[in-house]
Amino acid sequence: MSCLIGGMLLTLCLPQTVFSSLHPECEYIFQLEKEELHCLQSISDQGNRSTEGCQPFWDAVTCWPHAAVGETVQRGCPAVFSLFKNNTGSVSRNCTSGGWSRDFPPYHIACSVDDDIPETEQSYFATVKMIYTVGYSISLVVLALAVLILLLFRRLRCARNFIHIQLFITFILKAVAVFIKDATLFSSEDTNHCTLSTFACKASVVFCHYCVMSNFFWLLVEALYLNSLLLSSFYHSRPCLWGFSLLGWGVPVLFIVMWIGSRVYFEDTECWDINEDSPYWWIIKGPIVVSIAVNFLLLMNIIRILIQKLNPRLIHFNNSSQYRRLTKSTLLLIPLFGTHYMVFNFLPDYFNVNLRLCIELCMGSFQGLLVAILYCFLNQEVQKELHMHWLRWQERSYGVVSPAAKGSQMDTPF
Repeated sequence: MSCLIGGMLLTLCLPQTVFSSLHPECEYIFQLEKEELHCLQSISDQGNRSTEGCQPFWDAVTCWPHAAVGETVQRGCPAVFSLFKNNTGSVSRNCTSGGWSRDFPPYHIACSVDDDIPETEQSYFATVKMIYTVGYSISLVVLALAVLILLLFRRLRCARNFIHIQLFITFILKAVAVFIKDATLFSSEDTNHCTLSTFACKASVVFCHYCVMSNFFWLLVEALYLNSLLLSSFYHSRPCLWGFSLLGWGVPVLFIVMWIGSRVYFEDTECWDINEDSPYWWIIKGPIVVSIAVNFLLLMNIIRILIQKLNPRLIHFNNSSQYRRLTKSTLLLIPLFGTHYMVFNFLPDYFNVNLRLCIELCMGSFQGLLVAILYCFLNQEVQKELHMHWLRWQERSYGVVSPAAKGSQMDTPF
């Protein structure tokens, strides 16, 4: 997922559970810290037994003992390196009159371990971050404008636009959540994500998961509403809108609270932003997977109904334009209902990470922009209302009266 993602972007090394092994990168860091404490304790116990030669020290990887001038000390590759490479290499240092020499050969050569992220991979992640930051920023501005338009004009206030506004708000919240999470977790390159465990960090992760989950459920509400319209079973009553609101905002709260409880009592490990191999992650992922699957089935049913209603032998003249317009908008909105997530829906989270990052972060960041354009700015009612207010403004400002400004009616019952 986005925050993902999911958040999937640069999901760093946090311990998975107190009962299972740590993420390899974090296990590497924690084991080195343990060995460092042991080394420093050993040096402290020895005290200043001798001031001659080279003093014992910790070089961030290995503990070097006291040595006489001219002595060469050899140390095997630390056992922790076996997390990445199973090797039996060794590193040496000379004790000179000026102190310890440099290690030879260097650790990354002797122990076959790369100490840096490859430049191409680093550039890829930087590019992904730049693209989704631009995408969410543009979407945030356009969605805010769309919400303002739908709330500002009284003629646009109806059940359909009420649902659209809620969907817009979830996209806005998701963009804000991504920015907050980035600012909290990735504000500094020196941040140790294996030990980062603050209330702000956990709160940002929880908020991000809730926004993503509510976004999927409001996409489901859109599909349910459109399906109800086609079946002529939806009446614009407040109880129905309250039911949709409960589904879109309330159900995610229930699952998020359950997930928080499971993390607090069973898996309270660091910042909660890594869920690989965690059974409790399905408390959030499961309902999202189900909502995507139901959404997909509803859209298939909507297409089936529209094909039947557009049959030339069955269609009525009075509602032909209505259904053709609905068909056009439905076909355009199929990619927006999360159906593209069906590609990775039942695959492991680690499957083809680079492609998932591209689809779920880069493409997903522009999803809100596309929704706002198709649901609001290309909507005929919105265009007509904006045009009428423009003509009325011209009339008040310049005294120009247009026949089109004398009235405005909604051109669809939805």
